[in-house]
Amino acid sequence: MIAETVCSAVSAAGLGIAAVTAYRRRFLTAARVAAYSLVPIGLVMTGVVEWLADTAFSPVAWAGFGVLGVAWVLFMTTRAVERRRGGTRKQRKEARAAAQRDAVAPGASAPSLGSGSGSPRPAAQPASRPAKASRGGDDDFSDIEAILKKHGI
Repeated sequence: MIAETVCSAVSAAGLGIAAVTAYRRRFLTAARVAAYSLVPIGLVMTGVVEWLADTAFSPVAWAGFGVLGVAWVLFMTTRAVERRRGGTRKQRKEARAAAQRDAVAPGASAPSLGSGSGSPRPAAQPASRPAKASRGGDDDFSDIEAILKKHGI
């Protein structure tokens, strides 16, 4: 009851301000103020204010808002985790298979993934690299390309 009275008073005051503004020949501003001042009385007449008042003082409604908030947080968390992992299960499986295929770098003598037996491998002999002049400066980017291919990029 009091909310309807307050909304009516706000609308009446807004229409008074619109009338004064129109008297000063600022019709566009007066029309805008009149539009804003008619909103509260329109909300009272449609019943939105009563619904909001009932909702604001209802513990069940606030519990419902809490449940909606928890659902939203869970949804956003699962989306963030899915993005971080790289998509759906099928996409992760395909990426893992591609990583297994590209486990050997182009210039490597052995696979970069371990055999899983736990025994240390003997130290690999460093491959002799051709001189920079003969490759034309591509030596700098071949290491980067090998790393990118290894990670499936």
